[in-house]
Amino acid sequence: MASGFFAILDDIAALMDDVAVTAKLATKKTAGILGDDLAVNAEKATGFLSSREIPVLWAITKGSFINKLIILPVVFLLNWLYEPAINYILILGGLYLAFEGVEKIIEFLFHRKKEGHEVIEESAKEESAEDSEKSKIKSAITTDFILSVEIVIIALGTVLEEKHPLLTQIITVSLVAIIATVGVYGIVALIVRMDDAGFKLIKKSNDKGFFAKLGHLLISALPWIIKSLGVIGTIALIMVAGEIFAHRIDYLHHILPTWPAILKQVAFGLIGGLLGVLLFTAGKKVYSLVAKK
Repeated sequence: MASGFFAILDDIAALMDDVAVTAKLATKKTAGILGDDLAVNAEKATGFLSSREIPVLWAITKGSFINKLIILPVVFLLNWLYEPAINYILILGGLYLAFEGVEKIIEFLFHRKKEGHEVIEESAKEESAEDSEKSKIKSAITTDFILSVEIVIIALGTVLEEKHPLLTQIITVSLVAIIATVGVYGIVALIVRMDDAGFKLIKKSNDKGFFAKLGHLLISALPWIIKSLGVIGTIALIMVAGEIFAHRIDYLHHILPTWPAILKQVAFGLIGGLLGVLLFTAGKKVYSLVAKK
């Protein structure tokens, strides 16, 4: 009986060893998308009142965990039932990411707020702070869903290549998904609380010495970081979408073979985004015409 117990422990140890090795490999392969995930979600989690930053970030983090609870069983089931379905889901997700990125560029170039009384008129029509917050949280969770699908699929592809048994696959992919959520949103939390950390350093050092200078640096750097994240997040959306199109659409995968991969990703992302904007605009017009009737 004792030998049987130790045999079970040995099997568990071997399983955990396989999981650790495969999870490390899968995490390396998802590093690029995790960087994009960080840039996108850090940009979406900023721009709120200081008192609302952590509650908003926690709401997005909970949404991210729920996303992964939905995605993990669905991806494993689809991979078993009909593997090409995952490809189509990723392409649709890429179209959404590209649309969101290009829409931000169009908004910045053509729809920036006007000066004078027009600003007052437009601001009167703007949604309330609470509605705006809910809208941003919903947008962040939706974007996280698309990025989470890609992270889970990349991790699953890694364990399938290694030809591990199903239990190892499930544990490994789930572990990578948890690491992705905790890691990304943990770093985002540090970014959005930079100014608070700066104020505490200044207060504790009585605004003197190295720590006071570091505190002032953190406070002054935060607005620049937030602005940078806005730009980086938009570029990341377009590049992630372009990468999905380049790798998941066979025709695009073989087109323009002499172009650098990054340039192809940007081009495909922009084209996909413009197509998404046109479809969305046309859909809105059709809906408004039908609603009037």
